[in-house]
Amino acid sequence: MLNFRVRWLMTYLLLFIIMLVLVNTYGHRLNYKTVYENNVNAMYRQASSITNMYNSLFRSNLDSMYAESVLFNTEKVSGYGTMAVKADGEILFCTENEDVRGKNIFDYSKTFLNYQVYSGDALKELLSDDNLYVICPVSRNMKLRGYVIEFTSLENIEEEAVTFSDNIIICFILFMCILFFIMTFLYLDFKIPMMKLISAARNYANGIADLSGKRPHNDFADLYDSIKYIGEKSANTANEQKEFIANVSHDFRSPLTSIKGYTQAFYDGTIPPEEGKKYYEIILFETERLIKMTNNILELNKFDSATMKLERLDFDLIPVIRMSAAPFERRCREKNITIDLVFSSETLMINADQDKIEQVIQNLLDNAVKFSHEGGNITVSTSVRNSKAFVSVKDNGIGISSEAQNKIWDRFFKIDSSRGRDKKGSGLGLSITKEIIDAHGENISCISTPGAGTEFIFSLKAVQSEM
Repeated sequence: MLNFRVRWLMTYLLLFIIMLVLVNTYGHRLNYKTVYENNVNAMYRQASSITNMYNSLFRSNLDSMYAESVLFNTEKVSGYGTMAVKADGEILFCTENEDVRGKNIFDYSKTFLNYQVYSGDALKELLSDDNLYVICPVSRNMKLRGYVIEFTSLENIEEEAVTFSDNIIICFILFMCILFFIMTFLYLDFKIPMMKLISAARNYANGIADLSGKRPHNDFADLYDSIKYIGEKSANTANEQKEFIANVSHDFRSPLTSIKGYTQAFYDGTIPPEEGKKYYEIILFETERLIKMTNNILELNKFDSATMKLERLDFDLIPVIRMSAAPFERRCREKNITIDLVFSSETLMINADQDKIEQVIQNLLDNAVKFSHEGGNITVSTSVRNSKAFVSVKDNGIGISSEAQNKIWDRFFKIDSSRGRDKKGSGLGLSITKEIIDAHGENISCISTPGAGTEFIFSLKAVQSEM
């Protein structure tokens, strides 16, 4: 496949050749036709002028010496040859050849004087050249007196047409030279930013975020912005991948290290039998933690708000909230935390995917329990406004800083540097929660004050319950 530069040059040369051929063929024929018609019209005007001159100068015959001198002077001005012929064909004079005087034109062509315009060699024996003739009759008192014939060489017409064509070719060549510089400028104006963008795209593909140079102000501006956006997204994706690997490695290494250590201790017999139950519980705890993180990672690919498949149905949200809160009873009892369920009505019908909404509520309650103080309080409440059901999960725990609030929806993000006070956390719960709510076409928001607590509020589509 030829590159753009070669195609551009070949196109330019092809246009140049085509135009030269057209000018030298069809263009030349048009020029010749134009010159031919201009000469015919000029000679006809000249012949008519001479005919009027005869009518005004002569009363009886056509061979006045004075008239002949006038015709010679006229020929010098117009550049055309002039011939005067009597009605019987006798040549009175010819400005181009004095030797033809007295000869009869009918001896050379019987039909010549019948034409108004003749082009060819009918009188070649008299005038030697192929000529263009314009024949104008001279009449007076309704009687034919003779003919005035204007003529010029066809070779002269050809030369004049060639001159016109040559002038056009010179102008065309000058135009093509100017066009070459203009097209070269446009080519460079296209090629230089394009090469920079191609180089930047390749760098981005290789993980190098480099889009040097100023933003173009031509048609490449949008492409520049698109490549820059893709590059930034690629860089973010690369960083997310690195962070993903780092987080997964860290979160998996800690429980695996504990499981390996305690298992090795049991194998070596360094743990007394009476303390075995305690360490079995630790191994079980770390195993459950690994299972939860593994399940979250496996589910993560499913939770894409753009492609997530929802099994929507109408159901009562109140019992779903009660069932979702029940598994947290033991953990709340251990930390002396109370959960208050405050409902705006006995039933609240919504249209959503029930399993995924249960997961949302459980994720929010899990966070609330995890970051609540000993003896804290968690409130789950509902309300309905403008055909929307709103669910609030509020705690009075450690709260979230304003800086962290912008990142809580990111995958694997954990609020504090110690990676969460509850080591079972994977940093995926809120990310999954956000994608589920987005897939429903609804919104979720976070209101938090460090040291005072956090409230998550999300919306769902409410439906009227059937009576």
